[in-house]
Amino acid sequence: MIYDNHAGQAPARPRFEPVLLRSFIAVVEARSFTRAARHLGLRQSTVSQHVARLEALAGRRLIARDTHRVSPTPDGDALLDFARRLLEAEARIDAYFAASALRGRIRIGASEDFVFSALPEVLADFAGRHPEVDLELTVGLSQTLYAGFDAGELDLIFAKRRAGDRRGRVAWAEELVWIARPGKRPVAGQPVPLVLYPPPSVTRERALEAMDRAHLPWRIACSSGSLSGLRAAALAGLGFAAHAARLIPPGLAPVPPDAGLPLLGLTEFVVIGPEGRHPAAALAEALLSASDRIRSAGITPGGG
Repeated sequence: MIYDNHAGQAPARPRFEPVLLRSFIAVVEARSFTRAARHLGLRQSTVSQHVARLEALAGRRLIARDTHRVSPTPDGDALLDFARRLLEAEARIDAYFAASALRGRIRIGASEDFVFSALPEVLADFAGRHPEVDLELTVGLSQTLYAGFDAGELDLIFAKRRAGDRRGRVAWAEELVWIARPGKRPVAGQPVPLVLYPPPSVTRERALEAMDRAHLPWRIACSSGSLSGLRAAALAGLGFAAHAARLIPPGLAPVPPDAGLPLLGLTEFVVIGPEGRHPAAALAEALLSASDRIRSAGITPGGG
């Protein structure tokens, strides 16, 4: 640790560099150095070095490691909130001083998963900081957004990563879970009723693959192209839906693990768009810096 020992001055505080904080956050969220490195596009050794440097600067153990799990220590938990706030503040500073240079149109596509999230507020904040930028928002299934981006119809997409496609920057990774009306459970001996998006849908594919791997009989109780439609069907008790754990629509709740439904695994939410001076690149940075705000917008599973 390096201090400034000039006479009459207090020792300088260590500087927590953003690159170190990003690696730390990624490890905590992924619960794995390997997955964190993959999300960041770095080597695992680099991520490990970043965390080690951060622990040296803090003078505290931040990550507890054993053969079974990786988790933050109490000091790591405390740093996590500070780190997220610092990175968001840094992004806001960059956006503020770049505001005068941004103008034009951004055609953004966002996954249905964000219908009940804070994404509209984040977009409104961006539009307020950049009044000369026009936003055109398309909400749809992740697979459809990929097709629109590849066809040149969208400048930027914020969606679930599709299988085999490594483009984009990871905003976060989280568990897919089964959700339903609170208290609803599968009936033994009967096909599991499912509430799903129509094809093509990343979540639909994951849900059906998991059911088939578990050799559980299933039936499609409802199919809807909108999250509002799926929410209504699930609230009516028609069946079980697969959804991101921290973006659960109001009124629905996770199905307990002992209900017997198969695990769905992790999914990654990615931002895919241009780099450089294109206005969409600035919006991509804003979305990535506000990812914690988007996924924790005060939605309470099972609440109204």
